[in-house]
Amino acid sequence: MTSPLLPAAALLLLPGASLAQADLPSTSEIRAILEATQEALTAPDPVPGATPEAAPDPAPAPADPAPADPLPADPAPAEPEPAAPEAGEDTTAQQPLPTLEEIEAARYEGGPLPDGRSALTVKVQVLLDRAGISPGVVDGWRGGMSESALAAFERSRDLPVDGILDAAVWQALGGDAADPIMMRYTLRDVDFEDLNPDLPSDYADLAALSSIPHRRITERVAEAFHMDEDFLIAMNPGVSFASGDTIWVASTGGAVATPVTRITVDKSTSRLSAYDASGVLVVDYPVTIGSPDTPSPSGTVTVTAVAPLPTYHYNPDNFVQGENMSALTLPPGPNGPVGSMWIDLSEPSYGLHGTPEPDSLFSRQSHGCVRLTNWDVEELSRLVSEGTVVEFQG
Repeated sequence: MTSPLLPAAALLLLPGASLAQADLPSTSEIRAILEATQEALTAPDPVPGATPEAAPDPAPAPADPAPADPLPADPAPAEPEPAAPEAGEDTTAQQPLPTLEEIEAARYEGGPLPDGRSALTVKVQVLLDRAGISPGVVDGWRGGMSESALAAFERSRDLPVDGILDAAVWQALGGDAADPIMMRYTLRDVDFEDLNPDLPSDYADLAALSSIPHRRITERVAEAFHMDEDFLIAMNPGVSFASGDTIWVASTGGAVATPVTRITVDKSTSRLSAYDASGVLVVDYPVTIGSPDTPSPSGTVTVTAVAPLPTYHYNPDNFVQGENMSALTLPPGPNGPVGSMWIDLSEPSYGLHGTPEPDSLFSRQSHGCVRLTNWDVEELSRLVSEGTVVEFQG
């Protein structure tokens, strides 16, 4: 349901589009409202989450909608799989979690990002996100997505491109003069609406539901603030994540508003870049593309429509999930196979869409479509229009 505290979202339907859409605010639109109501962190407590100051009343986190109308064609997204670590990460390393004070005080002192997890990597990930260069999830780990984001940032600033943090990159990010990296957010009753901790994994069981919402409040909040769920929990030790709790979240900046006229999807770097009419880079995101068996399109296509909170049409002729040999229609929701947003392309059955597993972008392959985090594809959906050019390269 939609909270009465939130303004109704305008229905986003491109001219000539045939996709029906839910008339509800997107996750990233609501997140922008949430951020605007929060008090920025200026002097973090040594222990995050311990008796924090009361924050202003926020707007609620996104509620899950009634099902949207079916898409006109059967997209072929990846079958949901267990979440995987970012490529190159050492998740077995027992490194101390950076504290809030360490994150805010982090400075570049030479060399690349530290191996494993560090306060400096948290800070760099947030600064990249603020610059429109998505690192994927903010988790503090040095890995493939962070390095690809650094390379994209270097390209956008005409710096030597190697994906390695150096003094020039740090200065261009404004690292020494950065606003606080973390901020306070207070959970409210409405944030807990429509959670379903018992979501099944089988498509036939999912098809029997009215929506495919978030499972946990921590999953919902992590997505709203571009964070890895485990990192969010770890940054708030001793917090039960109950209504009324004030927690620490990443402050990743405001929404981008510049329209884009051209998009490139680089298969060699697994990055999507979007440019304005003057050829200036507006945003750059990590993506998952198709496998050799189910490749993404080649050449140039165009955007034909945008569908927030789409239903998903499972077709066993494209791939088989479990023992499901009949076509199924799955309801909408952020944990559905195509996430919270579908950007339809002129190549039949292909699109740019979200994912219920944002931390798996660099460790999974799609079934031909281009998969982004829910928050990145929601942002992109507000920047495109019918006819926006999408070029597949590499």
